[in-house]
Amino acid sequence: MASTHWSRRRARKAVQRGLTRFEVRLRSACPGIGFTARITATVLTEPPYPSPVEEIAGAVRTSLRDAASKVSKTCDPADLASARDLCGQHLARVRQLPTDPPVEFTAELTLDLLPDDRAAVAALLAAQRRQAVTDTLRQQKTDALAAELADPAALLVRWLERDNADWTQLARFADEANTLAEAFARHRPEDERSVEHEAVEVLREFLASFPDHTQKRMLYTLLAAGMDSAHRPLHAAKAQALVNGHAPAERGAES
Repeated sequence: MASTHWSRRRARKAVQRGLTRFEVRLRSACPGIGFTARITATVLTEPPYPSPVEEIAGAVRTSLRDAASKVSKTCDPADLASARDLCGQHLARVRQLPTDPPVEFTAELTLDLLPDDRAAVAALLAAQRRQAVTDTLRQQKTDALAAELADPAALLVRWLERDNADWTQLARFADEANTLAEAFARHRPEDERSVEHEAVEVLREFLASFPDHTQKRMLYTLLAAGMDSAHRPLHAAKAQALVNGHAPAERGAES
């Protein structure tokens, strides 16, 4: 009985020696940048084991390396804290070797970046910041220019500011300016690309399809009535003011 107890104890210690703080190189979500990890596994199943202790320890290490690799390659190396949490929680789960009977085990993990990987992350973040500034400035310029040229008058001014502007062609270009302004008006900045803004565009096109003043007056009257029925008196007052040919004063509408 005593020899059996001691033999089981030796087997358990032998397995544990092979599972204490073994190192793993793990990929990250950024190609070329990886994590370095130290894993300590704990076998929960008591001896005797279905295979020699060396095979059990090797199989546990392989299983944990694979499990850690599947998670780490989704992690951003610039967010090391989140990567540690995600990988640590994943490896802390109880797992089984496909043996008969199965051998259960769990693990703890410490995750870090080697100096070269830290330098690569710093270089990557710096490049991303520079690109973000360039993209933001370009987008701002695009949005501002499109907003300006959506006005036919602004298009005419741009045309007249050219060194070789032919004033005899002004009337012809004035007719084309409306069509060009319509094209620029379809541009929407990122913060305006929503269903609400698209609905406004559809409504604007619908109202513009009725050029007769009497038709427009009828449409605005119906719009005001619909807003009033929806218990939106402020909006109904603004729509009614459009029927009357002027924008409502905010205070007067609210009172």
